Amino acid sequence: MPIPHDPRQHNEPAPEDPTRFWERRYAESPQVWSGKVNPALAELADGITPGRALDLGCGEGGDSVWLATQGWDVTAVDISTVAIARGQAAAAAAGIDPERLHWVAADLTGWSPTSDYDLVSACFLQSPVALDRARILRAAASRIVPGGHLLIVSHAAPPPWASGLTGHDHHRVFFTPQQEIEALDAPEGEWEHLIVETRQRTATGPDGQSGLLDDAVVLLRRN
Repeated sequence: MPIPHDPRQHNEPAPEDPTRFWERRYAESPQVWSGKVNPALAELADGITPGRALDLGCGEGGDSVWLATQGWDVTAVDISTVAIARGQAAAAAAGIDPERLHWVAADLTGWSPTSDYDLVSACFLQSPVALDRARILRAAASRIVPGGHLLIVSHAAPPPWASGLTGHDHHRVFFTPQQEIEALDAPEGEWEHLIVETRQRTATGPDGQSGLLDDAVVLLRRN
């Protein structure tokens, strides 16, 4: 009978619990993200008729709140209860009807959508700790109705201020648009590939420096 691998025998750190990691990450700061909608989502969802939307890894709710203000009925899911509480507060401050925005604190690895959606959005659903990302995205994509859309925006390269950082350092993985398509297993016969490209945007680093970031942007429509 094979002996289970014990990382301590090779001086390897034990994998960190994702829930514990993200709860601590959000608790360390009164606000982690800007609270604003991601520009790619604002641009690409603008021409889509509002319906039911699922925001995967919603964080503090910037995208979810924006979608709700545009007329979408939104389910917002994040692993951190701290982030979810901040999203709820942001929604209340914006005067959003609670019936239009549904918050779920859950680890997406074990959570599965039970409704059908017109839009699934996953903006920067990336993690330095364990995340079965491909399975999560495929499961969510399977609940998109015909004519519905899947939007994925991900970091395609490290920021310029992260000198020497490569795609796998510190468990950080960056994706090309084509890698996103391959991981989704979304054949063009079932999906119309509307956008599969790398885009650049201006951002500000931790020390106030400005630079260009590369994002992989994928927008699919279900046939």
